[in-house]
Amino acid sequence: MGEDARRIPVIVGVGQINDRTEDPMQAPDSLGLMEAALRAADADAGGGWLARLDSLAVVDQISFRQLGDVSKPLAAALGATPRICGKTRMASGDSPILLLNEAANRIGAGEIEVAAIVGGEALRTAAKRAALAPASGGTQDAARAMAARKTPAYRQRYGLVAPVDVYPLYENAGRAAYGQSLEEGQIESSEIWARFSQIAAANPDAWIRKPVAAETIRTASDDNRPIAFPYNKLMVANSSVNQGAGFIVTSLANALAHGVPESRLIYVGLGAAAHEPEDFLARDSYGHSASMEVSLRRTMELNALRVDDLDYVELYSCFPCVPKMARRVIGWPVEKPATVFGGLTFGGGPIGNYMSHAVVSMAEKLRESGTHGLLFANGGYATHNHSIVLSRQPIPAGTFPQDFDFQAEAEARRGPVPHLAEDYTGPGVIETYTVLYQRDGSPRFGVIVARTPSGERFLAKVPATDADALTVLTNGAVQPVGLHGTAVAGPDGDVLWQGLS
Repeated sequence: MGEDARRIPVIVGVGQINDRTEDPMQAPDSLGLMEAALRAADADAGGGWLARLDSLAVVDQISFRQLGDVSKPLAAALGATPRICGKTRMASGDSPILLLNEAANRIGAGEIEVAAIVGGEALRTAAKRAALAPASGGTQDAARAMAARKTPAYRQRYGLVAPVDVYPLYENAGRAAYGQSLEEGQIESSEIWARFSQIAAANPDAWIRKPVAAETIRTASDDNRPIAFPYNKLMVANSSVNQGAGFIVTSLANALAHGVPESRLIYVGLGAAAHEPEDFLARDSYGHSASMEVSLRRTMELNALRVDDLDYVELYSCFPCVPKMARRVIGWPVEKPATVFGGLTFGGGPIGNYMSHAVVSMAEKLRESGTHGLLFANGGYATHNHSIVLSRQPIPAGTFPQDFDFQAEAEARRGPVPHLAEDYTGPGVIETYTVLYQRDGSPRFGVIVARTPSGERFLAKVPATDADALTVLTNGAVQPVGLHGTAVAGPDGDVLWQGLS
């Protein structure tokens, strides 16, 4: 076996777990889900790989924070003694692809022979346990609680706390940038999501296995309440799941030496990562993402692929604006499914580990048919972007290790970032917006992101009592982005927006 084969990374084993144990006290926690997923991956690869692990990389979990860094306990439970053992800095949607690229680089550099990547979230179990013991300090919404701890007070005052509050800013700005009406934008979102539901329905590893019609997805109802305009419940990530997924990566030489059939090998292609500023109010625009564009385009170029070469894609789908932006970058048609797993609504949204499920499902799909699959991951508040290609055959353009950091290019493509004017009052123009809703479907208030005449950015509220203004924001009769109004000081210190009625 030549030197090159010892430097070619391949996926040899994949595994994913859905746990629906009724008794939360008997159900596995996040660590248990990770162990089960990697044991399934080991069995898928023919067995014996866990004892040979040189690297064990874990996607951080939030369900059971008291467990801390579970990488070493997980290694012990697996009977593994990896030289490299740890977790990601945080639970972010790009984490599994980052870890895959890092493992491929280490194999390509000859630093390691066998790596495992895994994650798991038991948010459903954690919520049930918290409900049984409310005095324990448990929360029914761990994701929002975690986000609130990191969100500065100014953004919290205007309701922009969790990702579900922020991504609609991209949705509404994007719709305006695409020249779509509200109806056209909602039809596109619901058509993409309906295809997600169909993929999930045919996937035994998905969480919700029931196809849902596009019209049902875009129509608010008692079972599909509005969350943050224009998103209904069936358009947002479903984190109330117990899911784990993991995969094993090694060199082509090692895989063949240990008897893995060539028909089951999945080659790892080159990847590209780039990021937006951590502060979502420090973005140059909400109508596009320079870092997303760089990540996707560079990945296609690095692997010498065109969109017609792709048999499958997984375009991250926490909220519709993300795959809608991504598909425009690569030219993926709305008529073709943008997932192999089922999307974060129907497949399941286990916080930072969704893309591990996508890797598993992509490997399984490629083993059945096709040649190339593109994986695009997104994390934070449309912040972190990482793409990579998987293939049934060696990618001639792919050589590891590679520098997958394309941040400098993203920075060069980014426009000027406006100064944030927190206490501004006076005339302004709407840059983007959303409306946040109560659980009963009634509006909490509207949120306006606006620009001053000199180009500074500021936030303003539209109170729930201003029904006429909220109607203008949500009925689609006019395009709110670009409308002029006036920011005035409110009685409680918030800035209010006037001029929409």
